[in-house]
Amino acid sequence: MSIIFIHSAQAFGGGNYWKMQILWSVIGFSLYAVVSVINYQLWMRYAHIFYFVVIIGLLLVFGGPMIYGARRWIDFGLFKVQPSEIAKWSTMIFGASLLARSKVGDMQDSLRGILKVAACFALPMFLIFLQPDLGSTLVFPPIAFSLLYVARMPTKFFISTFVVFVVLLGLLGFDLFNYYQYKLENPKPSDAVVAYEDSSLLPLKDYQRKRILTFVAPEVEDPQGVGSNWNRIQALIAVATGGVSGKGLGEGMQAKLGYLPTAVAHNDFIFAVIAEESGLLGGSLAIGMLFLVVFGCLRVAAQAADRFGSMLAVGVSVLLMTHIFINVGMTIGITPITGLPLPFLSYGGSFMVVCFLMLGMVQSVFRYRKSVL
Repeated sequence: MSIIFIHSAQAFGGGNYWKMQILWSVIGFSLYAVVSVINYQLWMRYAHIFYFVVIIGLLLVFGGPMIYGARRWIDFGLFKVQPSEIAKWSTMIFGASLLARSKVGDMQDSLRGILKVAACFALPMFLIFLQPDLGSTLVFPPIAFSLLYVARMPTKFFISTFVVFVVLLGLLGFDLFNYYQYKLENPKPSDAVVAYEDSSLLPLKDYQRKRILTFVAPEVEDPQGVGSNWNRIQALIAVATGGVSGKGLGEGMQAKLGYLPTAVAHNDFIFAVIAEESGLLGGSLAIGMLFLVVFGCLRVAAQAADRFGSMLAVGVSVLLMTHIFINVGMTIGITPITGLPLPFLSYGGSFMVVCFLMLGMVQSVFRYRKSVL
């Protein structure tokens, strides 16, 4: 489905990303086969090595190419690698290894484990946020909390975290309100943006605030739909006009005529192409198959031989579920546009290969569910 609809999404611009997607799929399947026969407990031994290698990669991107206003890739000439996608996997296995070795019993031990995981996740999140890549940054907290939940952290911790989340959400709302008011009162919008970023307590860029405002109040930030709201509107039109059975392969007008920009149709908004051309039936089939994978991971987690195996399977399922919810959500207008790819369907070598790698680990957890090293 990925290759077919990427080809369709790029037909207007004559792109050949679908050919590269075939290559990434072959590499991914091969990696899946190899990883699935390796005992997953070996990852716990070498998790710290992968983690620090990826941290170095995240530092190297700041000397890499600037693409669409961000530095997220390391250019190797023939291909580019996005370390932030690999960081999701490496941080997950490192965090799981820390918790698997920790003794979670009394509050002191639990607090020590929480601090270790917080430090483990905070460093890559900070580096990815600086790229800037807000979407990928938001994927890390759900993974961290899922690992802590499997590790049976005290209920008080999750209640306290929820309270902190509500407070931060309130601060974000207050910041956005002041941001909009500041722009209205300043005759020079560009000067207002710079001045507000310097005075704000939240380290958000102007385009990030605009994306959130476009989602929360599109009639205020982008009433004519010519900015970041354009992609959201075109994606909604694509999904709405697809009907039950779709317009047919290659007949989607939004991507075909370029209303859904060729720069995003084959990756961030691939679900809009699927929904327009194959309709409700095709979109439901795609989501259904993805959730079968997620539920399969959760089933493996319940059968794992140890806590580390359960954490790996749960972490993978939460990562995939977060990507699915945010990607499909931004296509149908229920989540902000963040640029997160749809697992196994969006174009992208780094994320595609990492997804296969993670499922290979889950397969290994199932394969070795009755044995431990």
